[in-house]
Amino acid sequence: MRAAYREHLDNFSHDLIVMCDTVRDIMDKASLALLQGALDSAEDALTMAEELDEIRARCSERAVKLLALENPMAQDLRQVVSSIYIVEDLYRMGRLSQHIANSARRRHPDAVVPANYIGYFEEMYRLTEEMGSVLHDILVTPDADLSINLRADDDAVDDINSHILRILTQREWEGSVREAVETSQITRYYERYADHCVSVAGRIIYLTTGLLPNDYAKKLEEDKRDAEFEDRMAALERQFRR
Repeated sequence: MRAAYREHLDNFSHDLIVMCDTVRDIMDKASLALLQGALDSAEDALTMAEELDEIRARCSERAVKLLALENPMAQDLRQVVSSIYIVEDLYRMGRLSQHIANSARRRHPDAVVPANYIGYFEEMYRLTEEMGSVLHDILVTPDADLSINLRADDDAVDDINSHILRILTQREWEGSVREAVETSQITRYYERYADHCVSVAGRIIYLTTGLLPNDYAKKLEEDKRDAEFEDRMAALERQFRR
């Protein structure tokens, strides 16, 4: 029974990786549509909705089976529950990406974002693409330290989002009301995508350490202070022995 349970659990983990890669593909196509006006890419991103729904449904079915097969051990239960939340985060990431694609398709052949602000969105895409790559890696090989580092990229996306929103609300804004509304929507989609990346990373931290992300971050800080203290004491001891 345990061997069968482990096989189901491994299949669930594999589905998460497949779902993550699907979401990344949708975001790639959606961003290409936004940044380069590629209508075909927007269409491709939107047609992947059915594939995303299918993986989500399969993961939900696996989760129910895993919880019903037998009483899971603590570590297994933690993995199943964490995976259920991860599925929903990935699903939302896919939908946010499709919102970007839909905006690009709706405005084609016109651009959604004014040309003089497109650089901000290129940077947000670069950051979220890197975050998606890290998600793939930590789903393949759970790593709490790699997971916690996603916060830095998320902060960078948040900073760009805040800066764009400040620009849009200033009297000096020269674009149209439509451009302001749609630009604010697009930057919000990227910002929320990055937030869900951090949420997935937080589930991985909990899965591997049993600690919530903030508690794990505090532990890292405490470990760093302890290591620095030990280094100082070791240096003093070497000095005294001279």
